[in-house]
Amino acid sequence: MNARLHRNNRPQGCVGIDIGGTKIEGVLLDAMDRVVDVYRMPSHSGENNVVSDIVRVARILSNEPLPIGIGIPGQVNCATGQVRNVVNLGIETLELGERVSEIMHAPVYVENDVNAAAVGAAEFVEHVDGNATVVFLNFGTGLAAGLVRDGQAEHGYSGFIGEIGHLPVDPNGFECPCGQRGCLETVASGGAVAKLWPSANPPMPDLIRKARQGDKRANDVLGKVAHGMGDVIQIAAQAYDPQRIIIGGGMAKTGNDLIEVIQAELSRRAEGCRFLNTLDIASKIRIAAVDKPIGAIGAALAAKRA
Repeated sequence: MNARLHRNNRPQGCVGIDIGGTKIEGVLLDAMDRVVDVYRMPSHSGENNVVSDIVRVARILSNEPLPIGIGIPGQVNCATGQVRNVVNLGIETLELGERVSEIMHAPVYVENDVNAAAVGAAEFVEHVDGNATVVFLNFGTGLAAGLVRDGQAEHGYSGFIGEIGHLPVDPNGFECPCGQRGCLETVASGGAVAKLWPSANPPMPDLIRKARQGDKRANDVLGKVAHGMGDVIQIAAQAYDPQRIIIGGGMAKTGNDLIEVIQAELSRRAEGCRFLNTLDIASKIRIAAVDKPIGAIGAALAAKRA
């Protein structure tokens, strides 16, 4: 189960592990939360394989029984360490925290992967108040948000906070695998861009470049994507009033070109609107530190702060 750490007896170090559909990334943090080691390896599907992979990474990073934070997709019960419906890893229901803790003889804290990434990403954003609210928008294969307050992830009543990708508000009305139509994920995600612009890999930089060159179809597709991302960002800004909005996931690797597209969309919306001009949403946007293992770092920090 998830073993919570007493705030006045924090460990000298901590291991953080981020589990994805194709790879596992682990970090070792020291007492000052500095990364002192990183290890990556392919991930393997199946409950027993996932547990074995986590144990292997943890043991490679440290031979001491340090606390372990785990970030994993799916439905996560942070109080018990149970995970459910991790489709890409073949997991239906798994008492992940309990099983890893029994093997490693160490406290284990399990967090949803987007929430873990949100905690990690918030650590690398400049000029953020210690008790600030930060929203992390994961524009990856899918779309989800992580909400961090005072350095800790918010979970909501049932753990579904941040499922912004399945708000059915997009006017294009594309069918979504969740069973709805018009979900934001169908236009504002890496998976959506790959479907709408399949001629390049990665598609987003090529889409922006072709649109700037005057390609009509590229402009049409980019307009849909930019509108969807604008909706996502505006919803996050108005619902949570964050100090910073961090753009993460695979689309964040597009860098400043993506920021320029987003800011142009937000500027268009703010024209003649005193309300949006007052909010100044564009000034809050930052790109996640894509060169750092923010998911694993966030998992470790979540464990230390639990």
